[in-house]
Amino acid sequence: MFPEIPMLSYDVVVVGGGPAGMAAAIRAKELGLKVLLLDENDYLGGILPQCIHPGFGLHYYREELTGPEFASRLAKRLVELGVEYRTAARVLEIKNYSDLEKVVIFTSPSGAYQVWAKAVIYAAGARERHAFEIGIVGDRVSGIYTAGEAQTLMDLYGIMPGKEIVIVGSGDVGLIMARRFALEGAKVKAVVELMPYPGGLARNVMILKDFNIPLYLSHKVVEVRGKGRVERVKVVRVDENLNEIPGSEFWIEADTLIISAGLVPSVKKLKKIGVEIDPATGGPVVNDRLETSVPGIFVAGNSLLINDLVDYVAEQGELAAEGAKEFIENGGIESRKWVKVEKGENVRLIAPHYLSGDRDVYLYLRVSKPMEDVELRIPEIGKRMKLPVVKPAEMLRIKLKAEEIRKAERLTVEVVKA
Repeated sequence: MFPEIPMLSYDVVVVGGGPAGMAAAIRAKELGLKVLLLDENDYLGGILPQCIHPGFGLHYYREELTGPEFASRLAKRLVELGVEYRTAARVLEIKNYSDLEKVVIFTSPSGAYQVWAKAVIYAAGARERHAFEIGIVGDRVSGIYTAGEAQTLMDLYGIMPGKEIVIVGSGDVGLIMARRFALEGAKVKAVVELMPYPGGLARNVMILKDFNIPLYLSHKVVEVRGKGRVERVKVVRVDENLNEIPGSEFWIEADTLIISAGLVPSVKKLKKIGVEIDPATGGPVVNDRLETSVPGIFVAGNSLLINDLVDYVAEQGELAAEGAKEFIENGGIESRKWVKVEKGENVRLIAPHYLSGDRDVYLYLRVSKPMEDVELRIPEIGKRMKLPVVKPAEMLRIKLKAEEIRKAERLTVEVVKA
């Protein structure tokens, strides 16, 4: 232990002040728990303050909000309830001494602290994939940004990252950034997508048509050249196995390359204490309380799996808080025969992984490939749900009733042709 470091004590420590963390802290406080929320940023909200576009809150608040508006509502409620929180608080380590004894060590401008807690809700979000991680080589020049970095420069600090833009990735963030650049007068030379289909929601794909931005499907950026700053990028076509096609290379002149190649759950601190990770989601394996394989450690938001709606992130934060309340009151989540959820045909990832059968639950899942006129089936309970179209970019959220879950020894979720 660290006897020279001041000691604090709470029922629950929430790591992360984005929408999942704030929703978790609010719900925990409403349930009568003593809560401390820690966030490494200087402000609450996570990534939301830089997401100035609308489209948030349609499920959670039943109205359309911008990112800052969504964050502001949660922050206001947090303050109204008197939830204790610290910004500029960097969590260094989480220690698991026993089921009801956790220690979170963090530093802040006022010093270093260790916090004893009965439960921890981990809502630290995700990180962006970077250029080297997706195989882009070439000159080490300025003008290469992740989408989040570019968004921060533009929407928080009013700085334009460049004038001639190539964007890697056609997910929602990449498409929204394409619009943002175009609205600010930059020339978006191309959006380059590895897969043979766009990665974003249909309404965001329309952005490219609205602004006459070329979309190169089944292509990848492989090289960057420039003296001091990006001058051009090499693009190559790929085949159905995502292998580069010789002779298909071409160059695009640009001064800025934006990497929007997806997110990865930030779970290093969880791995260090032995939390089991699902290789499909990149986040922890959890039960329907969002408790990980380490008792008393709960997870929510993009640390659990990459969500496409902030509404689901906040929803998961509340669920994790309710799980923490049950855990603390009962000295643990009561042992039971858990029903395992397994991936069937055309299901790439799914969470939660284990269900109790004593409560209704939402399953969050993504398909492996786009399909039309399909059925989502769970054969063990005879559940069938017709869907006109499914896409890897769009998360499916399916409600199962407790009595349905109790019928099965296991549940296999598949998405097949109707």
